[in-house]
Amino acid sequence: MWLFLAFLAGPLIEIALFVQIGGAIGLPWTLLIVVLTAILGTFLVRNQGMIALGRLRTSFSELRDPTEPLAHGAMILFSGALLLTPGFFTDAVGFAFLIPQVRSAAFLWLRGRVKVSSFSTKHEPHSPPNEVYDAEFEEVPSDTVRRQGPSGWTKD
Repeated sequence: MWLFLAFLAGPLIEIALFVQIGGAIGLPWTLLIVVLTAILGTFLVRNQGMIALGRLRTSFSELRDPTEPLAHGAMILFSGALLLTPGFFTDAVGFAFLIPQVRSAAFLWLRGRVKVSSFSTKHEPHSPPNEVYDAEFEEVPSDTVRRQGPSGWTKD
């Protein structure tokens, strides 16, 4: 039910803000602000995304739990979608999710509500990391291959 209310309240808030701000500063300035926030948001999302990707790579290389960097990356992606959506309310929420402290607080709140059953960085017994396969092959000269169809992979 709360999701329905969010989808109902969001556009209503945006329309109200557009009417109020547009009435106060005029249509051209309102549209300029919306376009500028989308451009600025795109730049900030790109920078924050690169930082989050670096932290994710570090957590993988150090075999640490990648949950937090993944969550930060998802929130940055969500922030980018909000910043590209025209509106003042969505821009405010999008810019808020670009602040690392806000993302950390949201992550802690979500972590308290989600239960993870298991996480492991060890290899499974059936797939050792350095398994060697012994195989034989025969090289076929390219002039003896009969091509069928335009790519050789289709039968026409």
